[in-house]
Amino acid sequence: MIYEVSHRTRMHYSGLVRLARFNVRLKPADWHTQRLTDYALSIDPIPWTIQEESGPFIVNRSRLTIRDPLSGLSIESRFRIEVSPPAIDLATATSPTVAELRATALSRRDLSAMSPANYLYASPIAEAVPEIAEWAHHLFDERETGLAIGHALMKAIYDEFTYDGRATVADTPPAVAFRQRKGVCQDFAHIMIIAARAHGIPAAYVGGYLRTLPPPGQPRLVGADAMHAWVHLWCGEELGWVGFDPTNDTLATTDHIFTAMGRDYSDVAPLDGVFHGGSNQRMTVSVDVLPVEEDAATAPASA
Repeated sequence: MIYEVSHRTRMHYSGLVRLARFNVRLKPADWHTQRLTDYALSIDPIPWTIQEESGPFIVNRSRLTIRDPLSGLSIESRFRIEVSPPAIDLATATSPTVAELRATALSRRDLSAMSPANYLYASPIAEAVPEIAEWAHHLFDERETGLAIGHALMKAIYDEFTYDGRATVADTPPAVAFRQRKGVCQDFAHIMIIAARAHGIPAAYVGGYLRTLPPPGQPRLVGADAMHAWVHLWCGEELGWVGFDPTNDTLATTDHIFTAMGRDYSDVAPLDGVFHGGSNQRMTVSVDVLPVEEDAATAPASA
């Protein structure tokens, strides 16, 4: 599936701010099921400097420095991307048991960005929360496969929690969202990550996009009007990282566009930074993810 994606962010300040520095993480990082083309990042006012970086996890970052006073900032990211289904059919695939996954992940010496070792332990936002671990404990049968546990945990969150865009804000701790059983995709992803790590399963936070318009006859996925979040669980050497979307109780395949992967939201936030000044700020975001027709050369010939 080929998509055209546009992501527009507008920052409005109540007064002038000076010497602003921002991190923008909107360019999709390399991922084995995707091919990125035609990426463009537009910024108004034009920054004094733009420094392109990658890492430390699976993420691209543009570091902006704006020296002149400003009362607003506009950032627009546009790209075309081709998303392919996983090489292995996840509907029929098998994976190691929970006990085997835990033992393998703990013994791995690889510390690269893809290594499960980076995603085994608590992180700045996805900190250890005993009540989340206890809530999920009954799901983690040592004899079950990692894939089966991922499905069970994803469904438990989908069934027991309510999507409510007014229930939380960006910095609401996962424990608060858990206790009120309400939140958004960011909250559900963090809760699933905390539960998985508490039982020794490597879990990563994924930021990206959902297809805006569903295929004919299928329901529209929740979270398609903004950046979306889901979870990658490490399911062994053969399957590697598998995407689970607890907001929609579905695997992340061709309707999901991968942008970045880290330990939690703080590693992959689309925009953060600092500036000099005491102004209040307001941010508006709009996202469009539209499928496009495949090139005529790749389309099947007519009879």
